[in-house]
Amino acid sequence: MPKISRKGIAMPASPIRKLVPYAESAKKRGIHVIHLNIGQPDVKTPKVALDAVRKSTMDVLAYSMTEGSEAYREKIAAYYKTKDIHVSSKEIIVTTGGSEALSFVMGTIMDTDDEIIIPEPFYANYNGFAQASGVNGVPIVSSLVPNFAFQYIVVFEKRITSKTKAILICNPGNPTGYLYTKEEILQLAQLVKKYDLFLVADEVYREFTYDGTTHHSVLQLPDLEQNTIMVDSVSKRYSMCGARIGCLVSKNKEVINVALKFAQARLSPPTLAQIASEAALDTPQSYFDEVIEEYSERRDILVDELQKIDGVQVAVPQGAFYCVAQLPVPDADDFAQWILEDFEIEGNTIMVAPAAGFYATEGLGKNQIRIAYVLKKPQLIKAVQILKKALEKYQTH
Repeated sequence: MPKISRKGIAMPASPIRKLVPYAESAKKRGIHVIHLNIGQPDVKTPKVALDAVRKSTMDVLAYSMTEGSEAYREKIAAYYKTKDIHVSSKEIIVTTGGSEALSFVMGTIMDTDDEIIIPEPFYANYNGFAQASGVNGVPIVSSLVPNFAFQYIVVFEKRITSKTKAILICNPGNPTGYLYTKEEILQLAQLVKKYDLFLVADEVYREFTYDGTTHHSVLQLPDLEQNTIMVDSVSKRYSMCGARIGCLVSKNKEVINVALKFAQARLSPPTLAQIASEAALDTPQSYFDEVIEEYSERRDILVDELQKIDGVQVAVPQGAFYCVAQLPVPDADDFAQWILEDFEIEGNTIMVAPAAGFYATEGLGKNQIRIAYVLKKPQLIKAVQILKKALEKYQTH
């Protein structure tokens, strides 16, 4: 029998999606599953984006330019300017989602067995991108208390070796909701400058910050144009996850030129989705004001309700729309599966994402879950009530 690759076997399964068969089985039994496991916003996609596709008069759905349509890239650059990020359209490559942009980054700046430092817990697919590229992810451990914060220079510098090529951060963070301060970004800048590394920032949740805090982009750093790469996406910003449009942005010409070769190998990003994404850039600020207010209220309700449950600890997110909660159970994977298979209240149950899959360090996160607060507030309250009852029964079953 032909053998599967070692790389494929070592590829980690998604902690977000691996419980889907159990959720589908529950639904077939007539149980309503409340999804807390995936960051699919329930807010409406801007009408202007959907209308642009509906009104398209094209006769042939043709390839776009490999780097994305020039009109769209020009408009992205104009959008970034409003965020005090000054780049040209030539410094942007449109990708099939932020995921492809991260894959291009790995291929562009890393060789087999090179190392990339990643604070954990991190977006689970970072591990997958590294594995697929033959790259070694080096985790920097953070703790739920105090809210996944670091002492950056100290802990990062200790992990740098001759094989280190980059530091990768998600800001604001998935799964923690952690938002890097300006001082922390500047400290990381000093470190990558000192060791001549790349600083890669996944900034897809840029718009979603709370409590009057401000997002600081790595592309705003002075004198660091050759070291910084940003990954972005329309998925969360405009509730357009299905568009699969993202981008890679860097002022380093060599990075763009090499990444473009990876882009050429996949031909081009989706044409219709670029039309929608270009139109989405006309979304008024009032849309974001309403969405941010809604997410902020959801966060407050979720954290407050979780803190009422005995034995549960939760970090308070400052951005994105996720939080990590620590449960009074030894194995969150087993608990999450048990809820779907054996627990329901009046025909309702919940699906969560076990957090161990967001760590690279063996044994960490086993009693934690990630919750995405992308549901209406009454649904969130109901979901936490189900979680509370489930914990009580699980601990005695």
